[in-house]
Amino acid sequence: MAKSRRSRRTGHLESRPGRLIALTCPQEHTRHRPEAKAASVPDLLAHLSNRRSLPLPALVEPGPSAEELTQILTIAARVPDHGKLAPWRFIVFSGDGAKRAGDALADLAQSREGELSEIRRRVEETRFTRAPLVVAVVSTAAEHVKIPIWEQQLSAGAVCLNLIHGANAKGYAATWLTEWPAYDAEARVILGLKPEETVAGFIHIGTPNEAPSERPRPDLADIVTHYQGPAA
Repeated sequence: MAKSRRSRRTGHLESRPGRLIALTCPQEHTRHRPEAKAASVPDLLAHLSNRRSLPLPALVEPGPSAEELTQILTIAARVPDHGKLAPWRFIVFSGDGAKRAGDALADLAQSREGELSEIRRRVEETRFTRAPLVVAVVSTAAEHVKIPIWEQQLSAGAVCLNLIHGANAKGYAATWLTEWPAYDAEARVILGLKPEETVAGFIHIGTPNEAPSERPRPDLADIVTHYQGPAA
């Protein structure tokens, strides 16, 4: 069998005897083998088909270890990212840091509303301690010559969902919330954001103490359109 190579001198292809060499990488062979796909796809489909958030009281100790959190955040950051900008970052709230965040938010609320009731103050003080761990996914989207801010923000949203999947894969439950601190400029600064940054989500993570219940989902007939061409 003849094979070709490009001459270093002329730049032209030249034929010479030789063995037939596969021009695909080993990973591609593995990827396209049916038996390789069959090992994990059913489990993934089952997870995606049944994923459901839990209310925060159902997220209890223990939370992820430092090693598990590293794995979860690594998975979270593996998302579509036009231009490889990584237009997001993480802030982790746990332990004393989570308590201090709540205390600061309670003080901010009191500075605006006057003396808070005991219940109202408790709500703010426990804002970041209702689950063992909270990860803020921060959108750092900025003007770019090529990539619109909207696409950068969508990437941050993908990070939030991947973070949930990563936590679920490690056996934890995760719930995506925002709440008022995400939309308040002073609160965002208190929580460690820069003025130009925004919160894509606060992901609360813990061990589930109950099974999630199903809720109504949209009917595909109401949300799917098959394009047939421009309207007449």
